[in-house]
Amino acid sequence: MSKLVAFAAIQGAYNIVQKAEGKYKQALAQYGPDQKLEFPNTAYYLPLIYSLLGIPVKNLGDAKKPLDICRQLLPPHVKNVNHLPFLGPLLDAGMAAILAEEVVEAIRYVDDPDFYLVSEEVDLDNGKIWLGAAEDTVFRKRGVEFVDGTAPGFAAIVGAAPTPEIAKEIAEEYQRRNLYVFMAANQSGTTFSEQLIEAGVQIGWNTRLVPFGPDISAAVFALGFANRAAMAFGGIKPGDYQKMLLYNKDRIFAFVNAFGEVNAEWAANAAGCVNWGFPTLADTDIPEILPTGVCTYEHVVANVGYDEMVTRSVEVRGLKTTVSTIDIPLSYGPAFEGERVRKDDLFLEMGGGKTQAVELVQMAEMNEIEDGKIEVIGPDVKDIKKGDRLPLAITVKVAGRKFQEDFEPILERQIHHLINYAQGAMHIGQRDIAWVRVSDAAIDKGFTLRDIGVILHAKFHQDFGAVLDKVQVALYTEKDKVAEITTKARGIYKTRDARVENMTDEAENIYYSCTLCQSFAPNHVCVVSPERTGLCGAYNWMDCKASYEINPNGPNQPIEKGEVLDAKMGVFKGANDFIYKASRQAVSSVCFYSMVHSPMTTCGCCECIAAMLPGLNGVMTVHRDYTGETPCGMKFTTLAGVMGGGQQSEGFVGHSKFNIIQRKFLTGDGGLLRMVWMPKSLKEELRDRLLKRGEELGIPDLIDRIADESVGTTEDEILPYLQEKDHPALKMDSLIA
Repeated sequence: MSKLVAFAAIQGAYNIVQKAEGKYKQALAQYGPDQKLEFPNTAYYLPLIYSLLGIPVKNLGDAKKPLDICRQLLPPHVKNVNHLPFLGPLLDAGMAAILAEEVVEAIRYVDDPDFYLVSEEVDLDNGKIWLGAAEDTVFRKRGVEFVDGTAPGFAAIVGAAPTPEIAKEIAEEYQRRNLYVFMAANQSGTTFSEQLIEAGVQIGWNTRLVPFGPDISAAVFALGFANRAAMAFGGIKPGDYQKMLLYNKDRIFAFVNAFGEVNAEWAANAAGCVNWGFPTLADTDIPEILPTGVCTYEHVVANVGYDEMVTRSVEVRGLKTTVSTIDIPLSYGPAFEGERVRKDDLFLEMGGGKTQAVELVQMAEMNEIEDGKIEVIGPDVKDIKKGDRLPLAITVKVAGRKFQEDFEPILERQIHHLINYAQGAMHIGQRDIAWVRVSDAAIDKGFTLRDIGVILHAKFHQDFGAVLDKVQVALYTEKDKVAEITTKARGIYKTRDARVENMTDEAENIYYSCTLCQSFAPNHVCVVSPERTGLCGAYNWMDCKASYEINPNGPNQPIEKGEVLDAKMGVFKGANDFIYKASRQAVSSVCFYSMVHSPMTTCGCCECIAAMLPGLNGVMTVHRDYTGETPCGMKFTTLAGVMGGGQQSEGFVGHSKFNIIQRKFLTGDGGLLRMVWMPKSLKEELRDRLLKRGEELGIPDLIDRIADESVGTTEDEILPYLQEKDHPALKMDSLIA
């Protein structure tokens, strides 16, 4: 181990802990021990301290114990660090620094509550760019991408590049590799975040370029994000620091890029990150730690050139990334999906209520289409001026020996993502309510409407090549033709919807597994049937069927449901046999249609969590976008922490939003008639379908009998409302009998 690294890091840790203690004493004197201490709208208290030490810091008084532990972690006899033969003291010093910094950042929220934005996006108009700790709604939304592989990892960048242009090149290369970039600390009066803004790059969670804060202490938000993911999605218990750190090393592929002079406090943070298995790569001549040990490969690497920083970083972390190569003049990848094309930057707009836009994918015979044929019928960008609007119909014809008509809507839904992956193009909506915007910057680089066809042709072949052989695309921008295609498409949509809605669990003998989330929750097995969509909301039975055809060795495997052991509860021998093996013998039996008895396992990716309310003889559900209190006494994040990670928790179950209005929803427990509470926003989102289900169940006004937060968030507050509305759950058999 380098003597210089050890000395600098340990000295830096002493500095950080001492400053934190001073900041704490000052805050204690000013606010008192009962002053609330938190990262707003987040669970897990101060997540690093809670996850590693098991200490829930709720107020200033609670913060004394972790600060005392930080002081104890500091290695004694700093002057003798040159004789350290191993990493232990260095790691302890780094951990002390990071835990102390978390207290400092929590106090900042008290001292200056407006310093960090409570938002997913920056506010450039008011000069506010620092996002601080991710709110739970943001964390859940983004954390899922680390689970399903959409985001393979993150780069934590501290400092600033030599120029904004170099910063832009590095950031966009990480985006092309689908990585997040978490940014903190300043160097020579600027930050990497501010350099990106100067270079005209959009930053914020939506573009995966996240400006946490201007100081090195803001790095705790990146590490806190990783530990929150381990608790929420991996089921790691607070205080189990060994499993927590190993989980991060094995499953969260992150690393640090240090740009500019690495001072003692930066060195302490780098040492702290090694505890997580996150290496540091610097552009300066700092002392290196090259032997493996804690990190997968090297721990600290120096003198990395800017042209190789990205490739060297992913190599040292042991991370495999891919870059989509599409023959268009724009950068392309999922990281660009969240870009916004705003009014001032807008060149062309299509759909969105201003004009008609529609999308349609149809199967064709092999001899009917020509692979790679792309046509634009009507005006293209060369025929219009900035600010013009065009109607748009995107029609895609697909042929393949293994392609099935049922796969049409699956490919059609991909159009939204695939267009959004192009830097400078924005796509909202689907089917006949699509909305496409193209920026000035994209046009300046040579983008045309034909490039949309190039994207769809290339990506359909890349992603669905196992079931298709030919893809032909036509884009229409003539008003009459777009209207004609829209009328045709609406008829096809109606036929498809009726086909899917009429499918039943009884009529199908094959269900499908989804083990995609086992990378984070090893024992979790989701089983998708026609009347039970995947709990994440991303997969229905048809999606899984197509996924299996495309990738027979993938996460969606066919399951013969086998003998029906209990039709009411939804217990099937074949499904149980599969689940037992796929869960590593952790789960032996599940009830598809019950939350009271042997419910399906839940991982943190679920859109909603249902919970039993015994005092009301009913159930409630809450979706992850709702951050308030619920009648079961737990917010969504707390519920997910209690039962996530692939656990089977009787009285609770994770599910998708759509599952609520599927016919088999909790029928073993009484079905939708048991639903006594859900957030108002969820009721409104599902209103039309809830009205339809109410009519089918003989209670047309069921939606109005279901309480929400405007009625109350406790059983006592809700009960009078349910009695007044004559809610059916109050007259049903006991839920727990």
